[in-house]
Amino acid sequence: MLRLLGMLSLSSALAMASGGDAGGAIPDLTFTWVGILCLVIFVIGYYFVAMEEKYHIDKAKPALLIGTLMFMLVAFYYAMHGMDMDLVHTQAQHLILEIAEIFFFLFVAMTYIESMIHMNVFDRLKYNLISKGYTYRKLFWVTGFLAFFISPVADNLTTALILSTVLITIEREKREFLVPGAINIVVAANAGGAWSPFGDITTLMAWTAGKGVFTDFLYLFPSAILGYFATAFLLSRIVPDTVPDFDVTKEKKPEMMQGAKVVMGLGVFTIFSAVMSHQVLHLPAMWGMMFGLALLKLYAYKLKKVHGLGHFDVFQSMSKIENNTLLFFFGILAAVGALYFIGWLALAAVVYDPSVLGPTWSNIGVGFLSAVVDNVPVMSAVLKANPAMGLDQWMLVTLTAGVGGSLISFGSAAGVGVMGKLPGIYTFGAHMKYSWTVLVGYIISVSVWYFQYEVLQISHF
Repeated sequence: MLRLLGMLSLSSALAMASGGDAGGAIPDLTFTWVGILCLVIFVIGYYFVAMEEKYHIDKAKPALLIGTLMFMLVAFYYAMHGMDMDLVHTQAQHLILEIAEIFFFLFVAMTYIESMIHMNVFDRLKYNLISKGYTYRKLFWVTGFLAFFISPVADNLTTALILSTVLITIEREKREFLVPGAINIVVAANAGGAWSPFGDITTLMAWTAGKGVFTDFLYLFPSAILGYFATAFLLSRIVPDTVPDFDVTKEKKPEMMQGAKVVMGLGVFTIFSAVMSHQVLHLPAMWGMMFGLALLKLYAYKLKKVHGLGHFDVFQSMSKIENNTLLFFFGILAAVGALYFIGWLALAAVVYDPSVLGPTWSNIGVGFLSAVVDNVPVMSAVLKANPAMGLDQWMLVTLTAGVGGSLISFGSAAGVGVMGKLPGIYTFGAHMKYSWTVLVGYIISVSVWYFQYEVLQISHF
C-alpha cells in the first residue's frame, strides 16, 4: 500500500500550476488539516476500491463516498476560515460539467450495447464463432482480433465480457487455452480501445478535453496493433492446435430480433453524430450521443406499434446499465478533482520537467502506474495538471494509460471483468505468469510511437 501511495503521489499527482482558474488563484491547502485529512481519506477509500474482490464491497461505494466527502470537507474549511466561497462553487461547477460530458456519453453507449444484447446480436456472434469448427489456436486469434476491432466502437469492458463468454462456452477446463485466451482478449480490448475516442474512458477523457481531434487518435493504430500482435504471437505458442470437442447440433442457433440491424445502424450513426457534434458544431460529444438516444427511442416506439409492447423497450435496456460503473467514475473523478483543488497535484509537477524525467519518460511511467492503480484517476490527474505537451506527448499518454492496464490482471476494467467471468482460471497469478509477453507488447507499442511521432513525425493530417 505504501508503494501504491508513493507511485500515486509521484506519477499521477502532476501539477495544477499550469492550469488556471476562472475565479482567481487557488490557495494551497496541502499541509493544512483538511489537506492531510483528504489525502488520508483518498488513500483509504482507494484501498477498498482496489480490494473489491476481498471485501465484496462494490467499488462505486467507496469511490462515491470519498469523492463527495472530500469536496464537502474543503468547502467546510473555506467557510470556517472566511475564504472565498466562489472558488469552491466555480471548481464544483467545472468538475460537474467535466464529468457530465463523459457520464452521459457512456450512458448512451451502454444503452445501445444493452439493446443489442437484448436483440441477440452478440449471441448470434458467439454462435457463429463456435460453430465454425476452428482449432483452439485459430479461435484464440479470432477472438483476439474481434476484441481489438469491436472495442473501438463499443468499449473495452463490454467487449472483454462478451468474448470471454465465448471462451468459456468453447472450453471450461483446458487452462492452456483459457488462460492465454483470456489474457489475449484483455490485451486486445485495451489496445483496441486506445486508438479510438470511444474505446476506453481514458481516450474519451482526452478527446473531450480537446487534447486531439477525432482523427488524431486514429494515428495510434500502428502502435496499438503491433504491440497487441507481439503479445498475441507469444501467447499463441502456448495454445494447443487441436479442435475443441463441441457438438454444434446440440446448440440452438439464436436469431436476431426484428429491428436488430436497424439498431446497429442507429448505433453507428450515433457515433457519427457525436463526432460531428464535437468536431464540427463545437458542442460536447455527448450532445450527439443524446440525439442518437432520441432516435433509438423513436424507433423503439415504432417497434412497439408493429410487434407489441414486449418486443423492445429502451427503458429496459437502460435499467440493465451498470450504474455502479458510472457512479464509480463520478466518485473517483470528484476525488481527484478535490486533490487538485487542495493542491496535492502540484507536488510532483517536477517529473514533467526536462531536467528530471521529461514528458516522454513520465508518460511511459503513467502506463505502469495505470496497471497498479487504475487508468481513470491517473488520466484524470494528467488532464487536471495539463502539463505543457505537444500532440505527440498527449497521444503517448493516451496510449500508455490505455494499454498499460493490461500489465496486471486487475489493472483495467476489462481485466477485472474477465476475472469475474473465469473465476479460479484467469487469476492474478495466472496472468503474472505470462505478463512478460504483455510487457514485450507494451515496449513495442511505445517504440512504434517513438519511431512514428518523433522520427518520422507522422501525427496528423
